[in-house]
Amino acid sequence: MTGPQIIVLATPLFFLLIGIEYAVGRRRGRDTYRLNDALNSIGLGVLSQLAGVFSAALTLGVYTLVFRHASLWQLPGNAIWVWVVGLLFYDFCYYWHHRLGHTVALLWGAHVVHHQSEDYNLSTALRQTGSGWLAGWLFYLPMALLGFPPLVVGAVALIDRLYQYWVHTQHIGKLGRFDRWFCLPSNHRVHHAVNDRYLDKNFGGILIVWDRLFGSYAEEDDAEPCVYGTRGPLRSWNPVWANLQHYAEMALDARRASNWADRLRIWFKHPGWRPADVAAKWPKPAFDIRKVERYDPPMPRGAQIAAVATFVALLGATTAFLWNAHRLSLMQQFAIAGLVVALLWGIGWLSERRARDVNVSVFSR
Repeated sequence: MTGPQIIVLATPLFFLLIGIEYAVGRRRGRDTYRLNDALNSIGLGVLSQLAGVFSAALTLGVYTLVFRHASLWQLPGNAIWVWVVGLLFYDFCYYWHHRLGHTVALLWGAHVVHHQSEDYNLSTALRQTGSGWLAGWLFYLPMALLGFPPLVVGAVALIDRLYQYWVHTQHIGKLGRFDRWFCLPSNHRVHHAVNDRYLDKNFGGILIVWDRLFGSYAEEDDAEPCVYGTRGPLRSWNPVWANLQHYAEMALDARRASNWADRLRIWFKHPGWRPADVAAKWPKPAFDIRKVERYDPPMPRGAQIAAVATFVALLGATTAFLWNAHRLSLMQQFAIAGLVVALLWGIGWLSERRARDVNVSVFSR
């Protein structure tokens, strides 16, 4: 069974848990969902899966090549200890992948998609990048060099990814001593927050001990509620632009910079760094958490119905594509993927069709 097929089988569970979380939120008088945001987040997850179909040959191919020709030894894929150690080692590599994804601008360009939602719920977990394949695979090559078989790495990667789904909720509080060892909802809420005290913290996938060991841990403080999103907000429901915005802004600053060294630094400094001459001539307002606004253009009833109907068609097309992708020719894959992207764009358009006519609501929690 292929990775995309496993995601297809897991999708009903994803939606069941979203439904339960929504019902719990309504019952508690604390609904954490908005239709436009949830559709956009799930749609970006769909786009990520499409990209994965086309990038798998590169990422898996490079790993397999290194494993076969450059590994120090080759570990047995049928040994339980290889799987256990492999999961721990993968989570360690993921920690550094994730941490540098927040502290290196070029890598942030891929990861920022996951953080663009100004809500925090289980649909946010599905909000994934379509460009992570550009450099993300580099962080796991040490596993190939140490002889972990591709099958083991693919399986533990899926376990690590699926585990992280349930921690994206506001309806589960702190869990005592478990919070000291594992990435749990409280720890991960901190990770998604833009508050000064929470920024660039808690990068662990399954284990939070990596953060404690390497000085990147912060505990959630009930006296300072998390504010979600990014400091450079997307302010759009266009899924293609969500993947391109950060790269486009960096490219624009690089073009404007007068110093060639600065043009290179833009891509590898901390996200938000700008050359002095660019910042002086094209200033951006300083981030002020008190003035954060949530992008929420109202959707007419007709637009909501049309968006949901398009979303149902999108899910059907995506399910069929992911289940049968390995049987399709490259041209067929591109054709169906193009249809899915068009449907995603349509949902985004329906979600913000009146954005020019209204003011966004002030964010408050």
